[in-house]
Amino acid sequence: MTAYFVQAFIYLLAAVIAVPLAKRFGLGSVLGYLVAGVVIGPILGLVGQETNTIQHFAEFGVVMMLFLVGMELDPKALWAMRVRLLGLGGLQVVLTAAAGAAIAWWLGLVWQTSLAIGFIFALSSTAIVLQTLNEKGLVKTEGGRSAFSVLLFQDIAVIPMLALIPLLALPELMSAGGDDGHASLSLVSSLPGWAHALVVVAAIGSVVVGGYYLVPLLFRYVIGSGLREVFTATALMLVIGIAALMSLVNLSPALGAFLAGVVLANSEFKHELEANIEPFKGLLLGLFFITVGAGINFSVLAAEWGTILSLGLAVIVVKGFVLLGLALLFKVRGSNGWLFTLSLAQAGEFGFVLLTYSVQNSVIPADIAQILSLVVALSMFLTPLLFIVYDRLVLPYYRTASNDDREADTIEEEAPVIVAGVGRFGQIICRLLRANNIPIVALDHEIEQIENLRKINIKSYFGDATRSDLLETAGIENARLIVIAIDDPDRAVQMVKHVKQFYPKLWVLARAFDRGHGYRLREAGADDVVSETYHSALELGGHALTAMGVHPMRAKQMTWAFVQNEEAHEDELFNVWKEIEQGISFSPRYGELFMKLEGALNSAMQQDWNEPQREDVPIWTPPAPSEDENR
Repeated sequence: MTAYFVQAFIYLLAAVIAVPLAKRFGLGSVLGYLVAGVVIGPILGLVGQETNTIQHFAEFGVVMMLFLVGMELDPKALWAMRVRLLGLGGLQVVLTAAAGAAIAWWLGLVWQTSLAIGFIFALSSTAIVLQTLNEKGLVKTEGGRSAFSVLLFQDIAVIPMLALIPLLALPELMSAGGDDGHASLSLVSSLPGWAHALVVVAAIGSVVVGGYYLVPLLFRYVIGSGLREVFTATALMLVIGIAALMSLVNLSPALGAFLAGVVLANSEFKHELEANIEPFKGLLLGLFFITVGAGINFSVLAAEWGTILSLGLAVIVVKGFVLLGLALLFKVRGSNGWLFTLSLAQAGEFGFVLLTYSVQNSVIPADIAQILSLVVALSMFLTPLLFIVYDRLVLPYYRTASNDDREADTIEEEAPVIVAGVGRFGQIICRLLRANNIPIVALDHEIEQIENLRKINIKSYFGDATRSDLLETAGIENARLIVIAIDDPDRAVQMVKHVKQFYPKLWVLARAFDRGHGYRLREAGADDVVSETYHSALELGGHALTAMGVHPMRAKQMTWAFVQNEEAHEDELFNVWKEIEQGISFSPRYGELFMKLEGALNSAMQQDWNEPQREDVPIWTPPAPSEDENR
């Protein structure tokens, strides 16, 4: 028993140390698990033969992952993205698998093994790509949405791949490998073909019908116990039972879990199921990747490093060409096309799953599998470098090509108001001024924002609003005020300084991102500073008071009292902030004063509540409690 505890501690310790470090360096959690496995396995030798046994247990994390993937497949959402999902995703999987299989066959492998290898390298790393796109805020871009569609199709395509791989088994590998030590019960091993087919159909039908009709009744019964752990046990029982049923009829356990997830996608228990299964899925998948890393044979890497490096680069290049061609075909162009291409050019975590599954089913020889495992890992390790290429080379190039090389628009007229920056904040200002027939000149260095304004007939011009020559062309010498709403906080401060230095009489209105940025703008000379979230938060706070039973009129008065208190102490806080040394944004003196003013704010609220209202504001009297409330 002690040995098991020690081994469990080693695996968990490796994950706890390596995964946070990998995420901090932008490598992603999957690579963190792989590195952890490499360290405790081949490098330090802390784990050994038990790795293979643990890997078979950890593979159940894949079953749980596909169950959760199935639960996320809303039919309406899938239909809305059908073009990208089926067209872009389907072509990517088919073309990449065909290219990989053709290359493997050309290198001398049999067609069954070649096809399995094509499947393995057709898949990309969902974990790494989605995490990186989220971290960089690229999910909602054209390239990000296209990449997500392909990843979703790949996750779905794993199901038929897992079902097809056993059909590719090679007799010579079966006889050579013998029993893998994982012989299982089977309900169909001695049945004729027609009976086997009937049993398979019955098993799949039971999963669909049971998931739709019986599972909700089961969970309602369990919820009646009021014990959360029983619900968790029921969720695990459901996934394990479905996996066992599929194994008994010689189908992929992942296939059954996926079907069950799809059936329960619109269930009332969907979110609770996800919350209960997600920790087990994440832990088991992490354990699986650790065992993959621990199982890497360094002697193979040393002996075949040239082959592994060549194949790793070939995978990225071949997939890149296929992806780039699809990006052009589906009109995902410019930087988005390169984002789509570079983000999906690697192999993925499901490649390890298919590779292990192929070896177990006698499709890929063990010696070739060791090399391919290192190739998959290498391509994943190179993924952060591909994103660096996108950030450092591709994105600046297209920004330069679209913006910097383009001459600023010729400004044909002057106006008393100049609006610098017409994003979501500046557009509202422009609309309000136009609605009151106040002439404006709107400037922005993002052509997309300019085109959006032109679509609603607001005259705007392309150009960098921080350039002094462009401001002069826009008529800043004769303007009455300038609104600075650009998205870069530091450039906004510099722009305020420049404008107040050369045009001191011009009234400067500036958008602040937070309190500290507001102080910097004010110090730079802005005449009026408004935080972009202040008034919206204040409005929502008033609604919160109303929702808690405060009369709407009283809630409005309380929000105004809040504003007046803030304005009354604004100069005091600003003067203390100016005395802060070395850029410390929240000094002890500032914090002490802030808390003191918070107490004054509370007193102001209470005083405002008790004092009589103005004569022009009707007094609201709370209604008398009903008889039911008195009871």
